Amino acid sequence: MMQCQLLRALLKSERPLLMPDAYDAMSARMIENAGFKAVQCSGFSMALAVGCKTEDDLSLERNLQITQDIIRAVSVPVMADGEDGFGPPEKVAATVKAFVNIGASGINLEDQILRSSGHKGVIDTDLMVEKIIVARKAAEEREMSDLVINGRTDALAVATDRKSGLRDAIDRATRYLESGADLVFVTSVVTLDEAKTLAKEIPGPLSIAAGLPNNIGTLAIDDLTNCGLARISLPTIAVFATIQALKQTFRAFTEKNDLQELQRLNLLCSMDDVAKLK
Repeated sequence: MMQCQLLRALLKSERPLLMPDAYDAMSARMIENAGFKAVQCSGFSMALAVGCKTEDDLSLERNLQITQDIIRAVSVPVMADGEDGFGPPEKVAATVKAFVNIGASGINLEDQILRSSGHKGVIDTDLMVEKIIVARKAAEEREMSDLVINGRTDALAVATDRKSGLRDAIDRATRYLESGADLVFVTSVVTLDEAKTLAKEIPGPLSIAAGLPNNIGTLAIDDLTNCGLARISLPTIAVFATIQALKQTFRAFTEKNDLQELQRLNLLCSMDDVAKLK
C-alpha cells in the first residue's frame, strides 16, 4: 500500500486520527517513536525553528526541503503544509506537484490571506474552490490521485462573531469537499459544542486542532473522540514543548548555575533515547 493510501485508510479507521505536527526530522522521528501513525508538517513551527520572523517568510523551497527531511526520517505517512498553495491557482499546480515529487502523502491548502500587509481574513470561497480543483488535477497528472487534500478554512478564526463565523466555516468546508478535498480543517475551534456542530453539519471528514493556547483548557482528546471527527491535529505541541524544555535547561545555568538541576527537572535524555533517533 502506498503511503497516501495508508493515510486515507487511517483517516477512515482511526476516527479520529491523532496527528502531532513536526517541525524537523528529529521531531518527526520522535512523533513516530511515540506510536503515532502519521505526521503532520507545520509551516508555523518550521518557520519558528529556522528563525523566520513570520510564517510568510518561509519560502516554498525551504518548506520543501524540511518536509523532505521529515519524510525521509519516518516510515509513516506525512501530510505536508502547502500553506495557501504559495500563490494564485496557477501557482498551486506546481506547488502540489513539488510536494508529490518528494513523497508527501497529503497536503494542507488554506484559505487564509497570507503574504499581506497584515490584514487578517480569508480569500473568496470561489477562489479557494478553484485552488482545490487545480490541486486535485495536479495530483492526478502526477499519477497520485490518492493524495489526501486537506482544505483548511480560517473563517471561524477571523470572524468577529462566533455564530456567523461557524456558519461561514460550515459553508466553506462543504464547498471544499464538493470541489475535491478529501478532508476539511476548521481552525480556531474553542468549545466542544463548536466541534460537535461542525461534525454534524459538514458532510464529510473533518479535522480540528487541539492543544493550542486558546483551547487547551476547553477541548479534551477523550471528549473529541466521540464527536465524529476524522482527524485531530496537534499543531504546536512539539515546537512549544521544545522551546519550554530549552528555556528550563538554560535557566538551570543562568539562574542556578547547577548541572544537577537538569536531573531534578528530568531534562536530560539517555543515550538510548538518542540512539532511537538515528
